[in-house]
Amino acid sequence: QVQLVESGGGLVQAGGSLRLSCAASTTIFSISTMGWFRQAPGNQRELVARITTSNSQTYADSVKGRFTISRDNAKKTTYLQMNSLKPEDTAVYYCNLKWVGNDYWGQGTQVTVSS
Repeated sequence: QVQLVESGGGLVQAGGSLRLSCAASTTIFSISTMGWFRQAPGNQRELVARITTSNSQTYADSVKGRFTISRDNAKKTTYLQMNSLKPEDTAVYYCNLKWVGNDYWGQGTQVTVSS
C-alpha cells in the first residue's frame, strides 16, 4: 500500500516562494523515482520535476532555474522548492511515485499565484 500526502500549497504573490512536501507511507520510497506534476484548469497534467534514486533531476523547461526538487529518504519525503513564482504556475500540484512501472499519486495541493 502506497500513500502520498502533499502539503505546502497556498496563495502567493508573483515573485514569491513556496515549498511543497510529499510524505510517503511506503517501504519502497528509497528505491522509487519521485516526481511532481501539475494540472491547471483545462490543461493536461504535466511533469514539473523528477528525481531518481541516484538524485538525478529533470525539470520542465518552464521551471528550470526557479524550482528545485529534493528528497530525504530517511524521512520518506520529497520536496519542491518553488521560487520566483509566476501566475502561470497556478495549478494543482501532485506528487508521484514510480516503481517498476507502477504509478502512485497523492491527492494534490493547490498553488495559486496572484499577479
